[in-house]
Amino acid sequence: MALSKVSTVTGDTRQFMLSPQIKRYTLMDLGFIQTRNGNFQLQRPLDPNNPYHSAVNFKMSVAKDLQTFQMAVTTANGLRTVDIFKNAQDQPFVEQYQYIISNLIDRQVLIIA
Repeated sequence: MALSKVSTVTGDTRQFMLSPQIKRYTLMDLGFIQTRNGNFQLQRPLDPNNPYHSAVNFKMSVAKDLQTFQMAVTTANGLRTVDIFKNAQDQPFVEQYQYIISNLIDRQVLIIA
């Protein structure tokens, strides 16, 4: 998946963009880790019952110039994207996902396109 200015998560009807007010230190405060090439990555488990060995993770990458990004909900190994919105049994994952997205919007990292 290539970095883009607008991103969606499989199954979510909303589209997101990076906020014009995004700051590097805000990303670091939220738990993003800076990679060797300067990009920022966030990975959070979505399983509220077992946060250390989650079956589903939220991943987000922001380019070092803070202009492009990508995000996805993936399997634990990160190889496949997962649609957590189609099964009722995945409702706890959806709640955790909504909490993370809400936090990113509140901290002016994301805006709804």
